[in-house]
Amino acid sequence: MPSDLSTWLIAVPQDGDSEGLYQEISAKLEQAKALPTSNVVELHIPTLKTGTLDLLISLSEELPKFDAFFTGAVAKIVDTLRNLLNNDPQKLAQHTLVEEKTCDDYLMKGWKWNVGKYGTQRGLRELVDGLNKEMTSIDNVMKSKVNNYNLAKGSLAQMQRKKAGNLSVKSLVDVVPREVMVQDSEYLETLLVAVPSPLTKEWQAKYERLASMVVPRSSLEVATDSEFTLYSVVVFKRQHDQFVQKCRESKFIVREFTFDEESIIKQRQEQQDLSLAEKEMWTDLLRLSRTNFSEAFQVLVHLKILRLFVESVLRYGLPANYIGLVIKPDPRPSKRLITVLTSHFTYLNKQRAGKKSKKASGTDEYTGEYQSLMEQEFYDFVLFEVPSVL
Repeated sequence: MPSDLSTWLIAVPQDGDSEGLYQEISAKLEQAKALPTSNVVELHIPTLKTGTLDLLISLSEELPKFDAFFTGAVAKIVDTLRNLLNNDPQKLAQHTLVEEKTCDDYLMKGWKWNVGKYGTQRGLRELVDGLNKEMTSIDNVMKSKVNNYNLAKGSLAQMQRKKAGNLSVKSLVDVVPREVMVQDSEYLETLLVAVPSPLTKEWQAKYERLASMVVPRSSLEVATDSEFTLYSVVVFKRQHDQFVQKCRESKFIVREFTFDEESIIKQRQEQQDLSLAEKEMWTDLLRLSRTNFSEAFQVLVHLKILRLFVESVLRYGLPANYIGLVIKPDPRPSKRLITVLTSHFTYLNKQRAGKKSKKASGTDEYTGEYQSLMEQEFYDFVLFEVPSVL
């Protein structure tokens, strides 16, 4: 059974029995309380060049693969938009538009084959190749742009992670002022030590005795957070390793840090540049994704219509005149909807049975010569689904 979350595209032969199809179906669906009349509209299926039987069979085998690729390409664009918009449903709905209309409105309010881009005078193979080329181009552009954005976002996140966390792990570039650091001394150096909050009194009591050459009363509180307090302390360089070892034994964390004003300025500038580049790429990718979603969804729908045409020719034969419906099912009575549709189109099964009988008796009347090549279908009508994007 087709999904009640998708939009259904249905095709049947355009003959005497299908005249007034929309009115008949609408009335039956409403009477059975299977679907509001606003959820079913006529679908204008273009008359395309049928080509040879071999071509039709070949396309029937190939088109499902293209369909899967096209559907996946559209889904990836939606995922990109969802990630850019922090999975906000309202914002996502505002950006998944087709020609500034919702997907439902695009399909349900007078959909027409785009003759300007996909001229009906072209052969089926040329149309399929053109649609595939267009979707492949969209997919490749999206892959490149998404990859570039993710690299920029990753670099920025890595730099921001250095500024996050507690004082035992975060970058100290914007934490330590110049004044607490001993500069240009041949014998002395300033070390920075992150002390767990419960051990601050212990630090004050013992830091001077952690090594033999620690400058008395040189410890200053530089910064504090909920877990650690960062202290500076001046020691003789020759006692560096011993002091670090004693700190480690006492669960004090010595942070490796060298105050280099030029390097600090450079790091700050790099972060600003990365942040600006990430914002610009986010904006560009959002704009591109919105535009490409509209284009990709249209390509997908045209491929669905092309599949509808090919399968109709193979099932019902010539002349290639078909009428269609676009149906937006209601999840609750969707089984009732299928029942009504199946019941209404039983005449197609009877027609095919009659044509087979005439062919067996030797008549030359139209017999739907292609339909015998199709595998047994579950429904008497041709149906394909356009998946929901949200």
